[in-house]
Amino acid sequence: TSLVAMVVAGEWCDRAGPRPPLTLGISLFALGAALAGAAWSMPVLVAARALQGLGMGLAIVAVYVVIGRAYPESLRPRTFAILSAAWVLPAIVGPLIAGFLTDHLSWRWVFWCVVPFVIPPLLLLVPRTRAFGGMLEQGEVRRGRVRLAVVAAAGLAIVQEAGTRLGRVGAALLVVGLALLGSTLRLLLPTGALRFARGLPTVVVMRGLLAGAFFAGEAFVPLALQTERGATTAQAGIALTVGAIGWALGSQVQGRLYARLPKGRLVEVGAVFVAGCLSWACLSLVPSLSFWVIIPGWMVGAMGMGMSFGSIGSLVLELSPPEDQGANVASLQVCDSVGSVLLVGLAGAIYGAALAAGAVTSSTFITIWLVMAAIALTGAVLARRIRVRPA
Repeated sequence: TSLVAMVVAGEWCDRAGPRPPLTLGISLFALGAALAGAAWSMPVLVAARALQGLGMGLAIVAVYVVIGRAYPESLRPRTFAILSAAWVLPAIVGPLIAGFLTDHLSWRWVFWCVVPFVIPPLLLLVPRTRAFGGMLEQGEVRRGRVRLAVVAAAGLAIVQEAGTRLGRVGAALLVVGLALLGSTLRLLLPTGALRFARGLPTVVVMRGLLAGAFFAGEAFVPLALQTERGATTAQAGIALTVGAIGWALGSQVQGRLYARLPKGRLVEVGAVFVAGCLSWACLSLVPSLSFWVIIPGWMVGAMGMGMSFGSIGSLVLELSPPEDQGANVASLQVCDSVGSVLLVGLAGAIYGAALAAGAVTSSTFITIWLVMAAIALTGAVLARRIRVRPA
């Protein structure tokens, strides 16, 4: 639902400005949280989460477009740095608060507590975004993108389902899901994105490539440390907390250096940092070393993500004509979602194959991290195509 909403928001922002999708997105997210807290069955809970996905997809694209309309090019890198910093505190204290509420009150309060925090920013944003109108005439709106998004979302869901099944059924589902994705993504993304055409197309695809590699590696950090090194849940979670801090630091770095370096340089450096951190994670499974060795490496990798993501956001707005900002930001978010699902799914397939063979060892996690490191390193090379050669 989030993926479909992103494309809807992109078209809506370009036609009518970011205010309508932002308002509706935040409202739907709050309504979904309230409904999830009151859920009386699993289908209701799933439906509520789907509603939250719709709201999140609408809101995140609209927020990027607001940044593009409200801030001059020189201030956007710092604006993205602030945007990244805004989720650091929730990322650190959120799991602790959720655990406390679940243990001492009810899991329902984890959802209900979201609602009061949503209302103040909604009241602040609505009047201030009224001035940002649409940039497309009604007749210019691009047709068919929403239908393509629905097909792409179906393909993504089928790929996820394929990851839960072994044998021929899983293989068949994977082929169908990838076919649906392949046939729609080339039309949803900027022309030439899937072949890393220079400039904006490469910027957009880099988002999915880096998000997928980093989050696929991160997903297996707690499991690896707990099962292979005997770490507690809290100890394993510290690496992820440090990652949130590193991400914020990296975003601050890009906010200061973005204008001083060639376009795309921070994305290249960030990708190298991510590849390095995923390779470094393998040391945490060496018996003669403490598993705490993962901490400095993971912080460096998260800094690389902060540097890259902030730079990518600024580049997309900078390289997009005003009338295409919504559509291109939507493409960026779609790439993020698709890249994460595909590469986390690949990592899950590696783990699942080892599990089915009864051979899950440290080598399984090392293989996952090295595969993702190779993908990130490939991204560092391809990121050079962000810079357009002079005519």
